[in-house]
Amino acid sequence: MSFPRYPAYKPSGVEWLGEVPEHWETLRLRFAVTLNPSKQEAKELGDQEVVSFLPMEVIGEDGSLRLEHEKQVAECLSGYTYFRDGDVCLAKITPCFENGKGAILRELKGGIGFGTTELIVARPEKEKITSEFLDYLFRSQTFRRLGESEMYGAGGQKRVPDSFVRDFTAALPSIEEQNQATTFLDHETAKIDALIAEQQRLIELLQEKRQAVISHAVTKGLNPDAPMKDSGVEWLGEVQEHWEVQRVKHLCRHIEQGWSPQCENDASEGDSPGVLKVGCVNGGIFRPGENKRLPPDLSPIPEYSLRKGDLLISRANTKELVGSAAVVSEDYPWLFICDKLYRITVDLSLASAAFLALYLGSSEVRGQIELGASGASQSMQNISQSVLMELPIALPDLDEQEAIQNAIANECCSIDELVAEGSRAIALFQERRSALISAAVTGQIDVRGLVPEAEAV
Repeated sequence: MSFPRYPAYKPSGVEWLGEVPEHWETLRLRFAVTLNPSKQEAKELGDQEVVSFLPMEVIGEDGSLRLEHEKQVAECLSGYTYFRDGDVCLAKITPCFENGKGAILRELKGGIGFGTTELIVARPEKEKITSEFLDYLFRSQTFRRLGESEMYGAGGQKRVPDSFVRDFTAALPSIEEQNQATTFLDHETAKIDALIAEQQRLIELLQEKRQAVISHAVTKGLNPDAPMKDSGVEWLGEVQEHWEVQRVKHLCRHIEQGWSPQCENDASEGDSPGVLKVGCVNGGIFRPGENKRLPPDLSPIPEYSLRKGDLLISRANTKELVGSAAVVSEDYPWLFICDKLYRITVDLSLASAAFLALYLGSSEVRGQIELGASGASQSMQNISQSVLMELPIALPDLDEQEAIQNAIANECCSIDELVAEGSRAIALFQERRSALISAAVTGQIDVRGLVPEAEAV
């Protein structure tokens, strides 16, 4: 759908901004907002007064905000960022900035809050700009792209400087028209978000189906008419009569962990040495690009290099991902396992490494891995060698293992294609959303009259 443009434009004097509506005012944000307001306001509160507290993880990439954390004022006056209701925040550190973390700060306890120092806070001057318009401006493609180009620092510590926001040139209509623009964007982005949610739900259903296909095949087999027997394991239930119930340890010749030297933040390129990240096995697929480059002053340890057929299992990760397993498809002499990964050498006379990886990813086994994981934090759980090695498995012969793997591959291929199609649709919707926001906040869409009067502010 196309939207109308304004009848008359003028040069903005800014190369990237181009022409703007004739009646809009072009100015630097320093003249429309107060950046990082002083904590002096909060010092008027009692030290014991409780206020909202925002670590980075409660700030959404979609403008959402969770307010479950609180602290006393005395705990926050030193070392945290201050804000109050109506302020607009955005993350300044990579990758949070690029991903769009930021929000309008509303419904703070007592109207006051503190948060991570990785936030930039902007307080709108009410006669110049509204919080809603400013938030959309911060979410525009242009703002994010230019901010990314101004980042300083290295690797995972790159940040957008406050001066970028302060000196950013914006074109602003009247407050009335800003309200019309934000109402229009609320209306249109809500429709796009609904389409994205539909695709996300479809992908979830497809992934559930994929998981069910794998779980049934590796625990029950392909023949629904095969005679069954009690496995003797409550959570495993009945298995095919000719399958042999044993422990995972009986299928493994060797298990080891790697090393975790201090690495660079970027991945290795070409044949330069790199140490794998624990996420290289997420989703049951080995991803060699998930690694960190080994510094030139550190010598690789050859025995930790990857070999075709290695079964890698994450030793430490979130509860949902710990114990994830995948098989290395070829030799990678320049990549090395880290100490958060187990490498298992499978006895190929008994089992296929690929079959064992599929089994470890089944719903039944995932449940046991999550029960057996330990750790004080949900963000970092550990699974011990003994828990993995003592897992029971009902094992068919090698020919049947191969047949099961092929059947899973065939059925999952069509599911994966549908998931990829849904992911592409989501990416297109997100691009459309971002482009629409950019067009509205730079005056490329005449929003006047586009929203029914009943919905206008």
